[in-house]
Amino acid sequence: MRPHAFVAMPFGLKKDGQGNEIDFNRIYNELIKPALEAAGMDAFRADEEERAGDIRTDMFQELLIADLVVADLTIDNPNVWYELGVRHALRARGVILISGGRATTAFDLYTDRKLRYGIKDAGPDSITLEKDMKKLSEMVKATMESWHGRKISPVYHLLPNLQEPDWKSLRIGDVCEFWEQYEAWEKRIALARKTDFIGDVLVLADEAPVAAFRAEAWIAAGKALRQAEHFSFAFEQLERGLAIEPDNLQGLRELGICLQRLALAGKLGHSLDRARAHYRNMVEQENHKRDPETWALLGRVDKDAWIAAWYQPGKSMEQLREEAAYEDALLRAAIESYAMGYRYNPGHYYSGINALTLMHLYRGLTNDSRYDKDMVIMAGAIRYAAECVTDESELFWSKATVGDLEVLVGTPETVKAAYKEAIAKNGKDWFALYSSLAQLKFLKDLGFHSENVEAGIAIFDRALQKLVKPEEHWQPRQVFLFSGHMIDAPGRATPRFPAEKEGVAGQKIAEVLNQWGAGPDDLALTQGACGGDLLFTEACQQLEVKVQWLQPFNESEFIQKSVVCSGETWRERYMTAKAKLTQQGVRSAPEQLGPPPAGVNPYERCNLWLLYTALSYGIDKVIFVCLWDGGGSDGPGGTAHMYEEVNRRTGKVTRIDTRSL
Repeated sequence: MRPHAFVAMPFGLKKDGQGNEIDFNRIYNELIKPALEAAGMDAFRADEEERAGDIRTDMFQELLIADLVVADLTIDNPNVWYELGVRHALRARGVILISGGRATTAFDLYTDRKLRYGIKDAGPDSITLEKDMKKLSEMVKATMESWHGRKISPVYHLLPNLQEPDWKSLRIGDVCEFWEQYEAWEKRIALARKTDFIGDVLVLADEAPVAAFRAEAWIAAGKALRQAEHFSFAFEQLERGLAIEPDNLQGLRELGICLQRLALAGKLGHSLDRARAHYRNMVEQENHKRDPETWALLGRVDKDAWIAAWYQPGKSMEQLREEAAYEDALLRAAIESYAMGYRYNPGHYYSGINALTLMHLYRGLTNDSRYDKDMVIMAGAIRYAAECVTDESELFWSKATVGDLEVLVGTPETVKAAYKEAIAKNGKDWFALYSSLAQLKFLKDLGFHSENVEAGIAIFDRALQKLVKPEEHWQPRQVFLFSGHMIDAPGRATPRFPAEKEGVAGQKIAEVLNQWGAGPDDLALTQGACGGDLLFTEACQQLEVKVQWLQPFNESEFIQKSVVCSGETWRERYMTAKAKLTQQGVRSAPEQLGPPPAGVNPYERCNLWLLYTALSYGIDKVIFVCLWDGGGSDGPGGTAHMYEEVNRRTGKVTRIDTRSL
């Protein structure tokens, strides 16, 4: 979906300061709108809204959520100046000033960069029009690409601690159609997240009508990908969202978690230092420095760095304790980060219990008494905070925190009692129980409070034995993404994939799959059209690869447009292959994503849907197989489009050239 630009300018014929008439409708239609569209933007003026109602409601909504506002200051029009002031008050960035023939002398904007364009005979100057359009397009692109740069609004530039309002909280109720569209879009996003169709979320994010919606969806997709442990692709989506909303707290937290996990996985270019620097930058900002969750995440990075400095499998307990004590400076850094979060919010028992546990470890490893006073005070405060929790969703963790506290200051009997209380509120969450057990086993490795720790381990071991470990979501070993030509329709002027090449094409596809060792642990994605798609599907099914079809239209329409167009025999093959697909084997874009937005080609949309779905399983797993003659497509969204998209993103392409069959 193209970014959205609102144009604040006079309408119709108006006179400038010298009495010359200017047709601003021509300025808009011949210069501004084409320049914006050339820069990849959709242009809108308030007078273009056709529905009945107060034009100001649309204007205020646009000034709040538009990706870009272009203000034409050619004449001293009070409406334009008012709209510009509203935008400067609401948003820190996303404004371009233009002026025809002269530059405004208004003091407040005197130093702001403005683009001047030529005027002649009441409209754009035909001699300079092409150059003016190019300059405006370039300025638009530069403004959008430098979103992280200097705040354009003089209000936010001069008041650096002023925060932009939450765009949702400033919802204008009279703009019903706009918000109805948003709510329908939001429901589809929520459903896609609930059902773990991350590829759907990414397509819907691209289709959001304005940047504020896209940022929200990209950050949501990034979180879902992070939870699925696809950290590199999650990182990419989070960066896209944060490019629009650089201060989004959830997005910044998630980005830090991805940096940490990528570092622990040993990914090239990532280190715990980079994750630490990210969180440090967050807590140094006025609007985030009191956020306990961010401090706790920083504490986790510091703790991981401490553990990484000394932990080596196979070493004895005495050796581990000696090495852990030697890295005392790193341990103190972790303590301080967790403790800072707890100081800012004494109700945040998670940061408190982590700080207190590490303080006790520090005392036991180094015999240094520096935290003794804090440990006494914090124990009571953390117990009070945890026992005050009433939210049902938090009761397991709050009561488990009391158990963790008993490990530090209690007896084996009080440890057992507290953890049993927690398990009673667990709701059969296997992973939550296992997480608590893992922390206890970490303490056991260091010989810490052995009797209490062993008592806790016994309680969790017994609880886990009563539960069956839930099956993890099936994850494919490899993801085969396919796009290929349909069989040539009878009488096609220029042969591309004639019917007589069907057999050898199917053989080549099977060879490629065999070369990659395709089998039951893999997933294949394609549309299911006659020709390449069905040949690929049949070859995959021979190898027991799980196949899923994603289609640009409802199935009945897809069959008419892309299956029986080359003969009824293809319908039979389609139905035979379909019968072998697993649940959710056929998914149509209109049903899952809603109708395509205006100006979005259904075939290109489906290509991106296929690509995003493949990438959501992990970029490293994706193998693109295409049956393509190397030429252009008959229309948008063909194999050429998919080839370009995949090659740009991953470079992992296996191409079968139909001309050489």
